[in-house]
Amino acid sequence: MRAAIVCAISAVLAVLSVLPAAAQSPTLDSVKKRGQLVCGVNTGLAGFAAPDDRGNWVGIDVDFCRAVAAAIFRDGTKVRFVPLNAKERFTALQSREVDILSRNTTWTMSRDTSLGLNFSGILYFDGQAFMVRRALGLKSANELKGASICVQSGTTNELNLADFFATRGLTYRPVVYERLVEVLGAYASGRCDAFTTDSSQLIAERTRLPDPDAHEVLPDLISKEPLGPAVRQGDAVWSNIVRWTLFALINAEELGVTQASVEADRESSNPEIRRLLGTEGDYGKGIGLDRDWAVSVLKAVGNYGESFERNLGQGSPLKIARGRNALWKDGGLMYAPPVR
Repeated sequence: MRAAIVCAISAVLAVLSVLPAAAQSPTLDSVKKRGQLVCGVNTGLAGFAAPDDRGNWVGIDVDFCRAVAAAIFRDGTKVRFVPLNAKERFTALQSREVDILSRNTTWTMSRDTSLGLNFSGILYFDGQAFMVRRALGLKSANELKGASICVQSGTTNELNLADFFATRGLTYRPVVYERLVEVLGAYASGRCDAFTTDSSQLIAERTRLPDPDAHEVLPDLISKEPLGPAVRQGDAVWSNIVRWTLFALINAEELGVTQASVEADRESSNPEIRRLLGTEGDYGKGIGLDRDWAVSVLKAVGNYGESFERNLGQGSPLKIARGRNALWKDGGLMYAPPVR
């Protein structure tokens, strides 16, 4: 009998040893105690993060911050935005000045492995391009031999620019500034022949020039620029919260769940929708959130497609086509793991 009891106890302990521990996150605890999320964003980039005429932050990066705040607090307004330039953005995250960096930042190996950071996914698939004056009559970036190129320091753009010309054996003259507004100003005043940065950024900055139609973005993309939110390493639960907030936005679009329909969709008979919205199962528990956390996210900002169209797409001044950022089933690259 005693041997049987010992065996039974051992079996129970073995089962308990493989059960997941309760979700614990020092970052989540800190955010809850503070009562708001602190999010690092661009100092001002149309479509991604910029104050509107009333001083309210808007943009797809801003929407993502609000989505994370809504997942935690059921309120997307409980977030404070900290504008950061390219040079200071990583230090701000490393030093805990911000809880999350949602600032059109490229996911690279070195940033993901040597800065003490983890990227949580891709919010926007981009690529580096060049803007030039139409009067030059250029059709391709390969025609920029010997040109002076304005570029922002401390970015992947500066490194990609050097790679592009080196691999083609072409000469160029870099005109480097620390702040994006300085880069744009230098280009606008004629101190360089071309301005290079991410394609989406060029489209946004073009609208700020005195005569936007006098300038064009060349069709060549010279790099891969997967832009996404980043968090500090060492807090797996927090990383999961940020990652699955992004996945929830993408899955919601794929399933047709919108900001307007989310409440009614809680009664859907579709098991995928029911799992996403917490009607079936309790998938929020594993990341320290309520079972219906995704409902709050979608009520706050809508699904990924809604955020894209509002900030970057046809409903915005930029009118950027979905292209690579369309859902996978529509020929794009947006794809999220399932909730189950």
